[in-house]
Amino acid sequence: MVGPDTREWIVRSHDCAALGLHHIAHVGVADAAAPYRMVRTNLRGTYLLACFGGEGRILLDGRWQVCRAGMACLAPTHVPHAFHAVPGKRWNFAWVRYEQPPDQKPVINSASPVMTRFDGQALASAVTGLWHEVGAGSDPAALHHWVELVHGYVQRFAQPWTVEDRLWKLWDKVAAKLEDGWTLDRLAKEAHCSSEHLRRLCRRSMGRSPMQQITYLRMQRAAGMLTSTNDKIESIAHAVGYQNPFVFSTTFKKWIGWRPSEYRIHSGVRLKG
Repeated sequence: MVGPDTREWIVRSHDCAALGLHHIAHVGVADAAAPYRMVRTNLRGTYLLACFGGEGRILLDGRWQVCRAGMACLAPTHVPHAFHAVPGKRWNFAWVRYEQPPDQKPVINSASPVMTRFDGQALASAVTGLWHEVGAGSDPAALHHWVELVHGYVQRFAQPWTVEDRLWKLWDKVAAKLEDGWTLDRLAKEAHCSSEHLRRLCRRSMGRSPMQQITYLRMQRAAGMLTSTNDKIESIAHAVGYQNPFVFSTTFKKWIGWRPSEYRIHSGVRLKG
């Protein structure tokens, strides 16, 4: 929902072919006010939102969180995606939404942050520059440079050089063995640090606790399996580390918004049987 007090500057892939080189569906900048809100029940590609003024609310990890100036959040595929402006406050943000072809490696990885500090003004300037260039006659070389800037800022956030080796190595190892019974102590042992230090590292770098990250990786894997296989829900639960299908279903609903059976129906994917 976009109210009369909200303004948006949007560039879509059909307006700028250069966006398609990085599988970007659209980019934009918004100056939003209530009742502005956006709700997607099944995000089809990675979505970065970077705030550079005011504040809004974003649905992350199954709960509403504040997104203020100097913060950005990264939403992966297969999740309910929602955000809204706060009554009485303006909200300035830039966004980039990717498509996710089946054979294309996503921008996000196992060590990508969910929400942390980020200079949204730089991304907004790049998006605004692209918007002006599209309206000015679309010089191919200029469009290419603006798109590369936009994509580069997203990569800087999604794959930060500041993530310690121990973290990305840890999450790569976890992602390869999601069915294992991971605990905080085991994670800390694998990362060669104390449990408390690992908790601080994850909060600072990723915006969530180590065990929340485990749940996130499991829910992402499960969502992908629900839309790409005919596997029974009990089998999927076991594959991502849940011995009790009811606990898996309850956790999935909290994080994704539907129970697994409902998600499979609402995803709109027709599986061969």
